[in-house]
Amino acid sequence: MALYKDITEKPFFIVGPCVMENQELLYTVAEKVADIKSKYPITVVFKSSFDKANRTSIHGYRGPGIEKGMEMLNNVKEKFGLEVTTDIHEPFQAAIAAEVVDILQIPAFLCRQTDLLVAAAQTGKVVNVKKAQFLSGQDMFYPAQKVKEAGNEQIILTERGNSFGYNNLVVDFRNIADMKEFGYPVCMDCTHSVQRPGGAGGKTGGDRKFVPNMARAARAFGASGYFIETHPDPDHALSDGPNMLYLSDLEELIVSLVN
Repeated sequence: MALYKDITEKPFFIVGPCVMENQELLYTVAEKVADIKSKYPITVVFKSSFDKANRTSIHGYRGPGIEKGMEMLNNVKEKFGLEVTTDIHEPFQAAIAAEVVDILQIPAFLCRQTDLLVAAAQTGKVVNVKKAQFLSGQDMFYPAQKVKEAGNEQIILTERGNSFGYNNLVVDFRNIADMKEFGYPVCMDCTHSVQRPGGAGGKTGGDRKFVPNMARAARAFGASGYFIETHPDPDHALSDGPNMLYLSDLEELIVSLVN
């Protein structure tokens, strides 16, 4: 409950590399994230995925799997004192991940999966439900209601854009205002919202230059949190490199959002 109270009372950031490539990468990013957390009056949660289950191509790198992934996240938690989060894709994963993570993330494509939402809710952890690319902000009342009626009111709703034409997304920032009306903290996914899904020859492309603009526009529309994937060398990342922020640019962006 303490984490959720912090999330509701001050700006929060969910930050980390898209996928767990190796432990060294997680440590490199977590060290920077922990340093930023120590400097500013913000809530920071470290994020990385143990499995990218919805890669464009079957040949895309998916991650180390849940057992190894939880070990790697727990190492980050113990070494840097950070709270952590990851996404789950199947109901059985909720209880396993909840042994380590502080927030369970529901992927956008799966935000209407009742069994997944209920399993996440029943762990008692904070549940971050990402808005599907095919839903409006108003539609997110119902996924949130599933979590609430499963006995958990520690809910975050995250905007990440809507499908628009081919290999592109568009963000309607009115979704943030609409979701805020439900009474839960609303987060802006500043990096996935600049994706070009499947637009890079069997993998997802993106335009990281627009990440700061997405974040600042979301702030103007009342977002209280920001989801930012970051990497020291995103051009060589194993997943979502084109839309990840350079780790060296992370602090400057966060400062601009809290001052």
